[in-house]
Amino acid sequence: MMISSRGRYALRIMIDLAENSASGRFVPLKDMASRQNISLKYMERIVPVLVKDGLLAGVQGKGGGYKLAMDAKDISVGRILRLTEGSLQPVECPECGAQAEGPCEIGKDCRTVHMWQQFGKMTEEYFDSITIADLML
Repeated sequence: MMISSRGRYALRIMIDLAENSASGRFVPLKDMASRQNISLKYMERIVPVLVKDGLLAGVQGKGGGYKLAMDAKDISVGRILRLTEGSLQPVECPECGAQAEGPCEIGKDCRTVHMWQQFGKMTEEYFDSITIADLML
C-alpha cells in the first residue's frame, strides 16, 4: 500500500485548518496553498471531497474559506485516508476486503489471506487511533 499525494495533502489541509482557523474563522484556500506549498488547483480537487463528507465547512465570497466542521480530536487519520485513498488494504483481493476486479483465482484456498486480513486490520486500527489533534503543533 502506498498513500498517494491526494491522501497526504488531505492530511496537511486538515492539520493546517486545525491550526489556523482559531475562533471559527474561515481560512482562504489560497492562504493554505501558500503555507503548504500545494498547488491551488490540486487543493480545489481535494477540498470538495472533505466538505461532502462533513469534515469541512466552506463559505464563498469575501471573508470566505474553509474550517473544520468538527473538533480536530474527533477526526481520525484513518477516516481521511479511506476517504481519499478508497481503501487501506495492503493488497487488491476480494477475500481480504479490498476492492478487486473479478473473483480471486484461488479464493478460500489462499494460504496468505489471513495474513493480509490481519495486516489490513492493524493498519486501519493504527490510522484510526491517530487524530488531527494529535498531529498539531
